[in-house]
Amino acid sequence: MGEYPRNYKIKPDPMEEWRNPPPSKWPNRIRLLMLPFLGAIIYSMWTESDSLKTETPSIAQKDAILKRENGVSAQSPMRLRMEQFIKQHQKQIVSELEKVDGTKFKIDTWQRPEGGGGITCVLQDGKVFEKGGVNTSVVYGRLPRAAIQKMRVNHKALDPDVDSLEFFAAGLSMVLHPHNPNAPTVHLNYRYFETADEFGNTNAWWYGGGCDLTPSYLYDEDAIHFHSEIKQACDKHDKAYYPRFKKWCDEYFNNKHRGETRGVGGIFFDDLDETEKDQEQLFSFVQDCLSAFLPSYLPIINRRKDMPFTEAQKHWQQIRRGRYVEFNLVHDRGTAFGLNTPGARVESILMSLPLTSRWEYMHAPEKGSREERLVDVLKNPKEWV
Repeated sequence: MGEYPRNYKIKPDPMEEWRNPPPSKWPNRIRLLMLPFLGAIIYSMWTESDSLKTETPSIAQKDAILKRENGVSAQSPMRLRMEQFIKQHQKQIVSELEKVDGTKFKIDTWQRPEGGGGITCVLQDGKVFEKGGVNTSVVYGRLPRAAIQKMRVNHKALDPDVDSLEFFAAGLSMVLHPHNPNAPTVHLNYRYFETADEFGNTNAWWYGGGCDLTPSYLYDEDAIHFHSEIKQACDKHDKAYYPRFKKWCDEYFNNKHRGETRGVGGIFFDDLDETEKDQEQLFSFVQDCLSAFLPSYLPIINRRKDMPFTEAQKHWQQIRRGRYVEFNLVHDRGTAFGLNTPGARVESILMSLPLTSRWEYMHAPEKGSREERLVDVLKNPKEWV
């Protein structure tokens, strides 16, 4: 709503439009796919939308005016600063990954009538990456009373006596599945959520996110490098963050039915609000975590992408990818929310899945093999730094 200048003309190629936007005081046309973690919220909003109409300007409308007239600065609302930050990093990450692969991402865009939208950047059958996506989403809407009551379990700042609240959610999510079995899959997601009262004042807010490395063949130096970069970002803000969020990651990205973690971990956190630290401190923390991605992963992929490999190694990679799929479909909350949302865009929700994978009955790695060592580490997570 209010995101297009009146004289704006739609170009026939949305990829070119995204890569080379016309000059503007504020970020130009944004048309993204929503992240799965918003599924339950959007479903609740749809089912009770008739009772939530208001004649006052929504925060989406107010934000559109703010961006158009003043741009985004350090004095802007946090939601606009987070939106700007993730979009800037999406472009930077896509640009660097295109240099690694030598293939351009396909840019898919989408807009929400209620406000916001998203940009999905997908690379499939590239030279280095078999499949990958780097997505941002910015979503405005309204939370019904039932959703507010559920969220108050973790966020007491939410007013329990209102029938509805406006909300804003923004995040960057990505996953990369390389061709070479020596090169690890990597996943990342950082997000911000906020609610506002009837006057547009922030009611409650929180951050969540994390990243993890999922190798098919374990190279200790890769795991150490990945964790070292993340720990460095965490330590700038709180020495307790890395061990706390590393443990949380090992517990969350865990195929409990297999008794093994999905990969060699990273960090994971959720619901970080004013009870943790103030908003500016947490925003700075999330910025440093996201900024740590390229230095944490690029050296690894550049080391491994051209290594020789055998058919047997490729076969093992397919088995490990099957375990990745199991976690996403059985345990991941965001995937479950998305798939249970009426009218959900399934292609977007399942974008994180690998292009190919494999399941074999009673498969077990050979004793004393590299494959067995990986499974041992997954069953008994290590402290890498």
